[in-house]
Amino acid sequence: MFKTITKVAIGAVLAMSLSAPAAFAAAEGEARSKSGWPKPTRSVKSGEKVCKYKFSDGERTVWICDKAVPCCEWEAIGNYVKCGTTITGCL
Repeated sequence: MFKTITKVAIGAVLAMSLSAPAAFAAAEGEARSKSGWPKPTRSVKSGEKVCKYKFSDGERTVWICDKAVPCCEWEAIGNYVKCGTTITGCL
C-alpha cells in the first residue's frame, strides 16, 4: 500500500516538473509577437507611438509614448526606458 502511494506521488511530481517548462514557454510565447518583440501592455491610441529597443544583453523592450516626445533608453542605469519631453528630450 505504501509503495503504491509513493509511486503515485513520484509520478505526479515528475509529471508536474516536466509540464512546467512547457507551460512557461507557452505563456512566454503569448507575450511576444511573431517578430520576437514583446507586445505592449496596452493598445496604441491616436497620437501615440510604439517605442522598441534591444539592449546589448539581448533584452528587448517595448513601451508607448506620445508622438511628440522621444523614446528614451539608458542601458547604464539598468536597462531603463521612458518617454522623454519636448523641452529636455531624454535628459
